[in-house]
This record gives sequence, structure tokens and C-alpha cells, in this order.
Amino acid sequence: MQTFVLAGGCFWCLDAVYRTLKGVSDVVSGYTGGETAHPSYEAVCTGRTGHAEAVAVTFDPDVIPAEVILDVFFTLHDPRQLNRQGADVGTQYRSAMFYTDDAQKALFEAARDRASEYWDGGIVTEISPLGEYFDAEEYHQDFFAKNPGQGYCLAVALPKVNKIRKSYGSYVLAS
Repeated sequence: MQTFVLAGGCFWCLDAVYRTLKGVSDVVSGYTGGETAHPSYEAVCTGRTGHAEAVAVTFDPDVIPAEVILDVFFTLHDPRQLNRQGADVGTQYRSAMFYTDDAQKALFEAARDRASEYWDGGIVTEISPLGEYFDAEEYHQDFFAKNPGQGYCLAVALPKVNKIRKSYGSYVLAS
């Protein structure tokens, strides 16, 4: 099993997408990349903790290659937007990849390079060492599945889930 920590806007969207993929055994929404110990959602939302909303995606690389996990990341958000994704604005919504070792860093850099062939304009995705990772509050875990009729889920997360289902169909779990 392998785990990648990725940030690309609201963690609800990343969580929703990665949970649909074969070989993904766990997705944990949380906070990393900041200075505050044990931040709350409310504190992170102020943008003053330095943390990004992120997901820790644990997967089996024999079922879904690491490159697919990373290509999905660059497909489901716009890595050219600095400190925002759509209407979600602030450093907590930045595009970032947090590596645990040199091998992960190389994978992340290669994925960013592949993505630059797809996206026009400069990719601003931060690639940084993983510091401490703090799990988000329980109500953020698997938020999309628990709140399918919630406005943000319908307007923002669902289109991303559908985009990945279409683009990566052979890796998507049966509904």
C-alpha cells in the first residue's frame, strides 16, 4: 500500500473522487502544510494557519498505478489557480503535493510535468515535504457520500466525480 497527501481545493471534492477508484483503500481528509498544531476547520478557513485542506489517499499500486492517482489529481482541479479553486479562495485551497521521500517527490514532479502538457499556462502546484498531518473533524470524512443533496456537493463535487468517471472509467468502482 502507498499513501499520497494531495491538496487541490476543498477536500470534499478530492475525497469524493478518490473514493470512487478501484484500489483505493482509504481517504482521510485533513490539514497539512501549516504552522498551527491540531488546527480546527474553522481556524484553517481563516487562512491564517498556513494549512491546506488535503486528503491522504491510500491505495494499492498493483490495482491502480501511482501515476493514475496523480493524473486524476491533475484532472480534477485546475493546477494553474494560485491559492484558490473556483469560488474557494485562500491558501487553504492551494494546489499542493506533500511528499514523504525522494521517490514520491520524483513521482510528483513527473506528474506535474505530464500535466503541464495538458494545461495551458503555468502550473502553480506546490511540491513540498510532508510535515505533520492532522485529520479533519469526523463530519468532513466521506462528506459527499453522507451529504449527497448538499448544495456544494451537487454543484462542485458531483461534476468532478462525473468527470473522473468519464476520463478514468476503467479504474472506477461499479456504482
